[in-house]
Order: sequence, then C-alpha cells, then structure tokens
Amino acid sequence: MTGESTKGRWLTVALLTPTSAWFLVMLVMPLVVVAIFSFGERSAVGGYTASFTFDQYANLPSRFTAFRNTLTYAPFGTLVSLLVAYPLAYFLAVKVSPKWRLLLLVLVIVPFWTSLLIRTYAWIFILGGRGIPTLLDYIGFEGVRLINTPFAVVVGIIYGYLPLMVFPIFVSLERLDKRLLEASNDLGGTPFRTFLQVTLPLSMPGVATGCMLVFILLMGEFLIPAFLGGGKVFFIGNALVDLFLQSRNWPFGSAVAVTLVIIMLITVSLYMRLTMGRAADRNESIM
Repeated sequence: MTGESTKGRWLTVALLTPTSAWFLVMLVMPLVVVAIFSFGERSAVGGYTASFTFDQYANLPSRFTAFRNTLTYAPFGTLVSLLVAYPLAYFLAVKVSPKWRLLLLVLVIVPFWTSLLIRTYAWIFILGGRGIPTLLDYIGFEGVRLINTPFAVVVGIIYGYLPLMVFPIFVSLERLDKRLLEASNDLGGTPFRTFLQVTLPLSMPGVATGCMLVFILLMGEFLIPAFLGGGKVFFIGNALVDLFLQSRNWPFGSAVAVTLVIIMLITVSLYMRLTMGRAADRNESIM
C-alpha cells in the first residue's frame, strides 16, 4: 500500500510539474518583475533605474481620473452587459428549439471571428458624423453627438464583451433540471415566481463566471476608450500605454499596474465570495 501511495504521489508530481513551471514562468515571474520595477526610478533617458523608493506609489493620485473611470465604467459595463446577455442566454437555452440553437449560438460568436480593432473601427463609422447622427439629422434631431462620448464607450463595451457574458449563463441555463420548473408549475408557481425562485438562483454560477470574465478584461481595457472615447474617457489601460510606451516611465507604470492587480484581486475575491455564498444559500432553500 505504501509503495502504491508513493508511486501515486510521484505520478501527481510528474503531471503537475510542467503546468506549474509554465505558470511560474509565464505569470508569476512577469508579476515579480513588474513589482520590482515599481520600487525603482525612471532613468534620464526613460526606462528603469534600480532603486528602492515608494515615490511611485506616492504619485498614484496623479492618475486618479484613470482609476475613477475604470472603477466606474468596468462595473457599469459589466452590469449592462449582464442585463443584455441574460435575456438572450435564456432565450437560447430555454425558448429556442435545438435545431436552431446551434445556428443562433454561432451568430452570437461570429463577431469574435474578426479583430476587436476592426470591429471598433466599424463603430467609429456607425457612431460618427456619417453614421447614426446623419440619420437623426434627417428625421429632425440635429446636433446629436455620439462618438467620443461615454455612451460610445459603453456601446463598444457591450458589443465587444457580450459573448463572454452570454455563454457562461447559457451553459448554466441549459444544464438546468427542467423537472424543477415543472415541479414549481405543479405547485402553483407563476412563471415570474418560478424564474425568481428557481431559474435565477440556479443560474448564478454562470452569472458569476460571466461577470468575472467581463469585469477582469474591462479593468485592463484600453482600445475601446481610446477609439470610441476619443481620449475623453481615460482608463487605467490607457494610462499604462502612455507610461510605458510614450513617457517611458516604467517604474510609475509598474506601480499603477501593481495597484490595478491588487484592486482586481480584492474586488473579484469579494464578489465571488458574496455571489457563491448567496447561490449556495438559495440552492439549499430550493432543496
């Protein structure tokens, strides 16, 4: 028995070693390098000079606007994406017949077949002066400006990240035991009450996964604010591009990046604990 146990442990180590090494090299080490850079100083010609100072973190308030916009638009964009994605995922999982379901799912994911850059350029034309504003001028609403506004950024967020929200919710709803819905109906539950007390609680793992995916990506977004916001909606991602590529202030950019990672870890951890805790309580109440 001892020999078999030892053999099993060595097999586990052998299987986990490649993955662990990959995780260490590709994720942990870059974060360590960024953390080290954050305590350094900018050299005279830009870049990094070895030092140990907290001046970069003391200078974080100078990027308050970027942090504020990111911490405002990332949760808001996630919430709006959820409100748009849940009815769509519910329709695909519950209302659509299986023979049409695959086709509609493919249509949802079709935008991912092209670059986000190209799709964002398309929205520049749609929201620009020769797009929707021209149509609004024709019907009597003159002077409407859509491009380079917060509205344009939110539209780009919903369009760009909607599939990432739809599919986790769709999977949760598709795996839903239909007998629970029938039982609720037999007990006199209205469709709305069945949705609130059965469908919604059981789909919360998919909601949590979709929200986490969209929120994490939005926290580092820079392309949509830069193209559709016209520099008027400045995210932390835009600040990082400016600090690393233009001003070449690597230590300050690293301090901003480390702070962003810490904020994301705290926010996602609290969100997942709150969401999963409530889902477990609701599942117990259903049972």
